[in-house]
Amino acid sequence: MFKGLKPIVYNGREVWPLVEGGKGVAATNHASAGAWAAAGGIGTVSAVNADSYDPEGKIVPQIYKALTRRERHEELIAYAVEGAVQQVKRAFDIAGGKGAININVLWEMGGAQRVLNGVLERTRGMVAGVTCGAGMPYKLSEIAASYNVHYLPIVSSARAFRALWKRAYSKVAHLLGAVVYEDPWLAGGHNGLSNAEDPLKPEDPYPRVKALRETMREGGIPDSTPIVMAGGVWYLRDWNDWIDNPELGQIAFQYGTRPLLTRESPIPDGWKERLMTIEEGDVLLHRFSPTGFYSSAVRNPFLRNLEARSERQIAFSTQEAGDHVFQLDVGVKGKNFWVTRNDLLRAREWFGAGFTDALKTPDNTLVFVTPAEKVEIRKDQADCMGCLSQCLFSSWADTETNSTGRLADPRSFCIQKTLQEIAHGSDTEQNLMFAGHAAFNFKRDPFYSNGFVPTVKQLVDRILTGD
Repeated sequence: MFKGLKPIVYNGREVWPLVEGGKGVAATNHASAGAWAAAGGIGTVSAVNADSYDPEGKIVPQIYKALTRRERHEELIAYAVEGAVQQVKRAFDIAGGKGAININVLWEMGGAQRVLNGVLERTRGMVAGVTCGAGMPYKLSEIAASYNVHYLPIVSSARAFRALWKRAYSKVAHLLGAVVYEDPWLAGGHNGLSNAEDPLKPEDPYPRVKALRETMREGGIPDSTPIVMAGGVWYLRDWNDWIDNPELGQIAFQYGTRPLLTRESPIPDGWKERLMTIEEGDVLLHRFSPTGFYSSAVRNPFLRNLEARSERQIAFSTQEAGDHVFQLDVGVKGKNFWVTRNDLLRAREWFGAGFTDALKTPDNTLVFVTPAEKVEIRKDQADCMGCLSQCLFSSWADTETNSTGRLADPRSFCIQKTLQEIAHGSDTEQNLMFAGHAAFNFKRDPFYSNGFVPTVKQLVDRILTGD
């Protein structure tokens, strides 16, 4: 047992202060969450478009048959609720009365509140708490109170928590299970990096977490309410100074990336094998996600293609102005595209290299793509099923108009499509592969030598030693 690490009381039961990070779509399911809870920790079922099963136990493909986005959005919510309910029930059975089962949602996912209500209504007594980030989930406490479950907001700053507490959470203080501090520079998936912070200048998490604890104390929240450190957590020995530290109060630790490589992990074997090849620096903090948030993923050909697409980008004016005095003569139809001389030459060069189609962005720029890319982009935008509350890529919005009012952005991608594909066996190099920045340790940590893939129990036992 790593020195100083003691169980915490959560949902009326002693559990290890080790939380499995929820990962959607379908990268954290009943098998991994149930096993994590059975090992004495807090397992997390991702309720982001979770898989459901037919009577034979086979995964039900999420196929959308409706003709309109709004109708497909309704199909998506039905899939999401049914899938998460099935996952929670199975996880609860696997846990066997040990640990705890949480569910995880993105506040900015399409129909988040409806999904939460639908799942919690049908899983009463099974879900200990709801972890929620990717946005400012003011109504999370209110929903949690309706079902008497804990809520665990994910924040990346004391300022964000203060706003949530003052506006809503202070009214439901007794159900605040923990506050998850997600390091925006190190955590995998979407994060809360703000415009005030530099994505290229990581900040030490200690003073930020200390400030979060001080903010919690101002609100009268006891030090026994854990702050869950998420992002960059691999070896507990690296966090020795955080454990039993009166400045920080009770600290727990969230593991998102490490549980991907276990026998119970539902991700395909090809994905697991790819994890063992990641080098330091291979994970990129980027802003291509259609959510508009920063996120971290493996810099594979899928991400490199998005980087290259954005580099093949020029500004244009609809009339002669300033140095925009050259008419663009490649990639566009019509004559109302005025560009600089340098950009005209670049555009001709891209055209000659096969990037013959220019697509408008919401920022009065054009990106150059191949004809095949254009077809795929337009099809993915047309097939949108409203998986986000607002989508930059398709301009969908979960509002009466079903539109953001902005031009759809071809520099982004359909996140539902690519996450479903990678989770169900498609090419890991041609899809978005979320990972935390410590993923290079799979290759370095002797625990995984000779391709060893542990069970969740073996992983939790290993973590508890400090390694």
